[in-house]
Amino acid sequence: MPHAFAGLRILDFSQVLAGPACTNFFAMQGADVIKVENPVAGDQFRGLMKTDKFDDYGMSPGFMSLNTGKRSLAIDLKHPQAKAIIHRLIESSDILVENFRAGVIETLGYSYDAVRAIKPDIIYCSVSGYGQEGPKAGAPAYDGAIQAASGMMSVTGHPETGPTRTGYTVVDMSTAVTAAFAISAALHRRRDAGLGQRLDVAMMDTAMWMMSPLMSSHIVGGEEFKLNGNNSPVMTPTSNVFPASDGYLQITGLTEQHAAAIVEVLELDASDSRLQSTQTMRDNHDEVRDMFAAAMRERPLTHWLERLSAAKVPHAPIRDYQGVLADPQLAHRGILVDAPVPASATAATGENVQLIGAAYVADQDGPAVTGPAPVLGEHINAVLAEAGYSPAEVAAFREAGVFGA
Repeated sequence: MPHAFAGLRILDFSQVLAGPACTNFFAMQGADVIKVENPVAGDQFRGLMKTDKFDDYGMSPGFMSLNTGKRSLAIDLKHPQAKAIIHRLIESSDILVENFRAGVIETLGYSYDAVRAIKPDIIYCSVSGYGQEGPKAGAPAYDGAIQAASGMMSVTGHPETGPTRTGYTVVDMSTAVTAAFAISAALHRRRDAGLGQRLDVAMMDTAMWMMSPLMSSHIVGGEEFKLNGNNSPVMTPTSNVFPASDGYLQITGLTEQHAAAIVEVLELDASDSRLQSTQTMRDNHDEVRDMFAAAMRERPLTHWLERLSAAKVPHAPIRDYQGVLADPQLAHRGILVDAPVPASATAATGENVQLIGAAYVADQDGPAVTGPAPVLGEHINAVLAEAGYSPAEVAAFREAGVFGA
């Protein structure tokens, strides 16, 4: 059987994280993703967090991880001859994804109405910080700013040191999932009704959805959540990060059974009135937390991991990247994939690099890396030939500067 999105074409004007991560879901399920890039430097993420190893390819490892199997069309969208090319590509596309600031793509001549006039059943997905309309539409936004604006940072950090953002791009990556689901739903609708759809995906909306358990408790019950460090939102001291003699581990003990098991594992006095229930522990939070921490400092991680596993208490060691990558569960799940890299001035094809693959497993026709991430402008000739342009016409476009200098 073919992959789920084989035969679909996506015209992808997005860059950096949220948009490219979204279209990468589709590329790994067989879609033809044409990545439309600025010919000067391409996707910003090509140059972010670069390593010397891939300088010759003009891309960072992070860029590679979100753009495998795509094709790159480097084109100056402001060039007067570019519009006819994009017009022709829209005709053969099923989906258009863009993450310019709200209003920018309209100035380039590719608004939803303009695109729909060319391809009536197009699924047109815009990804932005705050949405396409409203008082903040058009405001520039990056992951950290949305973490602050959404209230995420108001509950992340320690009271002693203040708010902090997460160490990874939680809003960008979750917005990619939101956009991919919205596009998938629109494809399902189009299959049944034959209709295209305009999708407006905002990072702020996704962040609010991720905050919904806490935010709903505030809206409905007036609950105030503050900086609680590594405590769980329910403020039970059995859920926290604790120091062993040689490292740290996180324990999530939310139930009465978990709490009793932790007391037993730590060999504490079960008759202590402070340790009788999760409620008595919450009532004496700091004392109980310190009691747990003092006990755990006496033994190494291996001791606690073995005993907590036997007691069926949810827990995990705090691991660095190397520790994570050595986990045999990841190899069993196939989350690490070998992806090819393109030829460069100093390297031939056939080299592979290990990247993070899709975050799910299917029993048949599952997600797969279908090719390397593209060198900037690598597929200009092939994409335009498929669109019906002759080599002479492509050469004339190139001479006119349509694809940059």
